Amino acid sequence: MTRCSVISDPISIWHNSPGHPECHARLEAVLSAIPLNIPINSAIPASREDVERIHDPLYLRWLAQQCAVTTSVSYLDRETYVTPRSFDAALHAAGAAVAASERAIDGEHCLSLMRPPGHHAERDRAMGFCLLNNAAIAAMHALESVDRVAIIDWDVHHGNGTQHTFYNSDRVLYCSVHQKGLFPYSGSVDETGTGAGLGYTINVPLAAGASIGDYQQIFSEIFCPALRRYRPDLVIVSAGQDILFDDPLGWMQIQPEDFEVLTRLIQDATDGSLALVLEGGYGPSHGEAIRYIISALKREHEIVVPVNPPASPATQALVLRLKKYHGLS
Repeated sequence: MTRCSVISDPISIWHNSPGHPECHARLEAVLSAIPLNIPINSAIPASREDVERIHDPLYLRWLAQQCAVTTSVSYLDRETYVTPRSFDAALHAAGAAVAASERAIDGEHCLSLMRPPGHHAERDRAMGFCLLNNAAIAAMHALESVDRVAIIDWDVHHGNGTQHTFYNSDRVLYCSVHQKGLFPYSGSVDETGTGAGLGYTINVPLAAGASIGDYQQIFSEIFCPALRRYRPDLVIVSAGQDILFDDPLGWMQIQPEDFEVLTRLIQDATDGSLALVLEGGYGPSHGEAIRYIISALKREHEIVVPVNPPASPATQALVLRLKKYHGLS
């Protein structure tokens, strides 16, 4: 079986607002589902150098100050909150993503299960529950030692911050499948990159109600061929399990066991190990989904990629359009 580990840390509890969708209870539910034979390693904070490769130093000072003057919970926007220790928690979440990527480069699948999430965070702005862009920080750190990184983002929301970070770069392939018309209202098919990055952003906005048949076709005919053509040295998964059927923030129909299929498809399209970085996921079956992801990573048994239900006609038409856009046969 393939080596697999988890990185987490109790410091995440210091970024918490009970009753908010992105509260610590969701992480506790996930961690309670980790199999006993999976090692869980502690996180260390990301270095200032790593974080400043992605975020404006002025923004980082402002964010730290907002936390410092907060007595309990305050809001940076309508959805994104901070507590007095949120900046510390965010640095540890970013550090865990970096460590997960380093472990993947060394041949070990690794899940960074930390909060707050990150893929909405822009260079100089927190948004969408996100303070620091964990996956982007990890990818940029990895590029100090490897040539190419791919990021697969299956969160129900488009990762605007990650896309913008690498939009003009050919060293990161960013592939996002997300629900069309949902926050942050970006990620259209024609957002494909600029300059040297033209063609290295692949966006797949799916209609609400998409099921495994739709996702299977996107992965099998778009993402996996793109990965094989790109041949990344590292694959990072922005793992947002809010595409689950019971998630309160999305309207997709993915079942927990479907994550075993999606994970296995990515595995089979790349030679290396995967680093998975927690993004969204707020429903009751989130922990079960994580168990299926780990089962896929460890290749505990053979699985048959399902062919039913088939992709919807709208998804089939979208696949044809994407193939033309990105030169995929």
